[in-house]
Amino acid sequence: MMGYQNRVLRVDLTGKRYSEEPLRIEWAKKYLGGKGLGIKYLYEELRPGTHPLSSDNKLILMTGPLTGTTVPCSGKLAIISRSPATGTILDCSIGGHIGAEIKYAGYDAIIIEGAAESPSYLYIRDGELEFIAAGDLWGKGSHEAENELLRRHGRDSRVLSIGPAGENLLPMACINTEFFRQAGRGGIGAVMGSKKLKAVVVKGTGGVRTADINKALPAINELMRNSTLTDDNLWAYSDGTPLLVDMSQASGILPTRNFQDGTFEYAKNINSETMTGARYGKRGCHSCALGCGNITRIGKAMVEGPEYETLALCGSNCGIGDLEAIVKFNRLCDDFGLDTISTGNITAFAMEMTERGIKDFGIRFGDVEAYLEIPGKIAIREGIGAELALGTKALAERYGGFDFAMQVKGLEFPGYEPRGSWGMGLAYATSDRGACHMRAWPVAQEAYGEVDAFTIEGKAKMVAELQNYNSVKFSAIICDFWALDLKTLAEVLSLVTGENLCASDMDRIGDRVTGIARLFNNREGFNKEQDTLPGRIFKDALKTGSTAGKYIPEEQFEMMLAEYYRIRGWEEDGTISQRKIEELEI
Repeated sequence: MMGYQNRVLRVDLTGKRYSEEPLRIEWAKKYLGGKGLGIKYLYEELRPGTHPLSSDNKLILMTGPLTGTTVPCSGKLAIISRSPATGTILDCSIGGHIGAEIKYAGYDAIIIEGAAESPSYLYIRDGELEFIAAGDLWGKGSHEAENELLRRHGRDSRVLSIGPAGENLLPMACINTEFFRQAGRGGIGAVMGSKKLKAVVVKGTGGVRTADINKALPAINELMRNSTLTDDNLWAYSDGTPLLVDMSQASGILPTRNFQDGTFEYAKNINSETMTGARYGKRGCHSCALGCGNITRIGKAMVEGPEYETLALCGSNCGIGDLEAIVKFNRLCDDFGLDTISTGNITAFAMEMTERGIKDFGIRFGDVEAYLEIPGKIAIREGIGAELALGTKALAERYGGFDFAMQVKGLEFPGYEPRGSWGMGLAYATSDRGACHMRAWPVAQEAYGEVDAFTIEGKAKMVAELQNYNSVKFSAIICDFWALDLKTLAEVLSLVTGENLCASDMDRIGDRVTGIARLFNNREGFNKEQDTLPGRIFKDALKTGSTAGKYIPEEQFEMMLAEYYRIRGWEEDGTISQRKIEELEI
């Protein structure tokens, strides 16, 4: 198939060796690239029971067939490992230009194994690799480290790096690129830290071959005009994700004070209109036609973002209605290498624990001064940060408050209140990496759309279909913000690869990718028991706004979950059946 370099770089940090091997094209035909192909490699190569922070765990940087081409919104890179936060399969995506650079350097994937004896970084340039000591960079923030690596290797290089959070093996550590882009969930940065790998620097000068460039270029340009640059997608440029603050507030699903409510009295202070007034610039990823990145500057505080998730989890969820404070908090998290979703949740949980008198962490909702100290304390495990660095689930296991520890499988909630979107509750519970909005997003149809949000009717089918859709989309590696249908995705992939693909092929690949992720998790001991939600969602009604009085009755949730398993063809205990494995040709 075209679109691939047909080369994988395998790096042994322990022995300071590297080798090249052909891409498993038979796997690529079934899983495409990105999420799916990365999970397939990890599933086949990782010994069951491998500890996520051991040297035996692997870190896979996986591109896709569209990476490095002119296909719009194809610029992201998938990073796959076993999660230190949850123990589940973990795939993250990161924007910018690093994915294309890996492709231009000649590789479809980089598989990193073992662990270095001392802090190191990798420098990859057009098929050559150097292992370079990074003792002088260890302990530095991600921004300073990236700046120094660009100075050494040229501003045309691309860098993946970790901050102190990754070095200190925190379960909410992320990987950064281009200063403000993150692979942000599940502790992926801690995997790098466990390998004593401070950074990966890549410089490539090659290209990507497509099946028929004379046919592909005009067809891709037409798709960009008629499918990408349309009203369905251009909100990403004009407003970006902060647009969702007002939408969530109006529909009663804006997380407020550790998900105690779904509306926030200071929502207008952190919404898109206020953000636009503080906009300093715009930025996009490789081959991006939408340019969703907003550079925000308030006084001396500047960051790319904050995105909706940060505004919700680090803003309203912490009782913070001060945009400047959120911008500062966001930048601190980026530099220390912390996932803002998890960090915001942990902070809010500590605030509620304090206010309830369960455990005094010395921080309360709306306390800006104490709030701004949290990222630094967590990143270096200092003071209360030593405990907050455990994550919400572990903190609840230590002190109590499990019913309002807002997490699934150890991964903290994203910014959508499931009591106002019951399908979102099922999506959180069944997500392969724990609570996640990137596996399925029924909020669009429920809270923001016309589908009844407060019924289980049809939700299992909706969530399964959305999960399949996102699984194939993120295996092809198309950005979430291009709302293309499966027919268009098949058309784009056919143009680049030369394969004759259709919408039904896309759905089958999506089902297969979801299936192998579930199979990995089953192998590691996950089943129906972990597919659940915190007690607050089943017991406590929301208080204000359009969702006042709403909660998800637990028996209704169980019925929805059982139906989901039936639709998927899985067993009643949440394991994937042998019949389904054979049907999907996993």
